[in-house]
Amino acid sequence: MFTGIVTDVGKVLAVERAGDMRARIATRHDPATIDIGASIACDGVCLTVVALGREPENWFEVDISGETISRTSIGRNGWLPGKRLNLERALRVGDELGGHIVSGHVDGVAEVLSLAREGDSTRVVLRAPAELARFIAPKGSVALNGTSLTVNEVDGRDFGINLIAHTMEVTTWGAVAVGDAVNLEIDTLARYVARLAEAGG
Repeated sequence: MFTGIVTDVGKVLAVERAGDMRARIATRHDPATIDIGASIACDGVCLTVVALGREPENWFEVDISGETISRTSIGRNGWLPGKRLNLERALRVGDELGGHIVSGHVDGVAEVLSLAREGDSTRVVLRAPAELARFIAPKGSVALNGTSLTVNEVDGRDFGINLIAHTMEVTTWGAVAVGDAVNLEIDTLARYVARLAEAGG
């Protein structure tokens, strides 16, 4: 489990395709503190660490299945050397829950429709896949590229968020552009509420 609070911005160092995809990702985290088999959310995708190293910089490797590639922004944007990724290590007992409960299981891919400055913040409007739009509610939570964010408003499939300057600085959101594909994980509670409403109706 994760919280959607990004703890590092990593960088893809190398990618291999042999059946599944293997990616080597640079990180500021000390490999000595990461276990083989540990889960790390990479742009919101929960991936398992399969190798670790320190040269020429701290890195870990993950294997990514074809299924994961097809259901996430990896299949749209691709992961090439140099790509920056929001990273979050798995939640541990006793950790502060600063965002909301995030599983790292991406539900679909949203598209960035527009960007606009609003004071010191940046307003972003995105379009969700039709099958997920009903789970997104004003003032509810979503995880976008692994970042816990609050929904401002919803208009059909489109929804808006605001990114404060701090978020833009410490995540990959500072480089967001119109047309970008973004990993979307809806709030688990929203899914349960919708299910209960359907059962009651």
